[in-house]
Amino acid sequence: MGLLPTSSSQFYGKLSDMNILWPNNLAAVSAVELARRLESLTPGFSRLLSDRQLPIELKTELARLYLPLASWLAKQTRQTRPLIVGINGAQGSGKTTLCTLLAWLLGEGFGLRCCVLSLDDLYLTRSERLLLAKEIHPLLETRGVPGTHDVALGLHLLDSLGATATDSITPIPRFDKASDDRVPESAWDPFRGRPDLILFEGWCVGAQAQPQAELAAAVNALELDEDPSAVWRTYVNQQLGQGYRALFDRLDLLLMLKIPSWEMVYRWRSNQERLLAATSKGCGVMDAAQLQRFIMHYERLTRYQLAEMPGRADLIFVLNQAQRVTQIIKKAASA
Repeated sequence: MGLLPTSSSQFYGKLSDMNILWPNNLAAVSAVELARRLESLTPGFSRLLSDRQLPIELKTELARLYLPLASWLAKQTRQTRPLIVGINGAQGSGKTTLCTLLAWLLGEGFGLRCCVLSLDDLYLTRSERLLLAKEIHPLLETRGVPGTHDVALGLHLLDSLGATATDSITPIPRFDKASDDRVPESAWDPFRGRPDLILFEGWCVGAQAQPQAELAAAVNALELDEDPSAVWRTYVNQQLGQGYRALFDRLDLLLMLKIPSWEMVYRWRSNQERLLAATSKGCGVMDAAQLQRFIMHYERLTRYQLAEMPGRADLIFVLNQAQRVTQIIKKAASA
């Protein structure tokens, strides 16, 4: 197929030509074995991209990024319980695409069962958020920030997936962003048996609470005009330091898709809105002004994560403005 080398040195030479930056000390299998998997998996990977209507250009990332990552994750699995991998990234950073491709690769290439769980699918129902908005602060009607998820449901799912028998069914919740509500439980996706890995993705997965002193100053017009007394952001921060901490403590590994800057969120989220418009016939799609206001809800914690999380994430995938990984950084070993 042109890319397949006949030796280890040729293999890494080819990857070098593609500007791969995978850390050498994270290799899980030999270069020759990776080359063999590349040959066998490329046709199916290309079909997956086509079936999911993903950019065909991602085919070049199979050797450069996805296959080495899948190999490394496969090496981390254990027999006693699922490996829980947190995948953090701002809106539009590519978390869903990464999980889709990784889950397929782990299954087809390594014979591992993978369950993908999205923090978005743990959103409280619309009626529950309306109650929070009435009792605590109006901004809690808008989904997204800590405090608007069903943390207890997330913990229950992780427990259930870890303890399930071979033929047991665990219903995986789904949230419909077009209707801004959780779908009925009868329509949740069934997962049979116990997975080898759980890919738990979300914009604030693994996040930590900010120091209290940092909450005083507003970071944008939304906070300045609609949360002048810091009631909303204080509540959000408290939730992050309480129930969410218990949820994120379940992570075995934390991977971060690090965007170039906060300013990229609007551009990338706009692309998501266009896709939503194409699939939902316009239902639930935000215009430019609505989108600008919506992402302000996420700005404070996104900025904090960009500053704080790289110091403790197990792997950091540095993205450029074209959403391409340009560097992979492994967490430094503790002293």
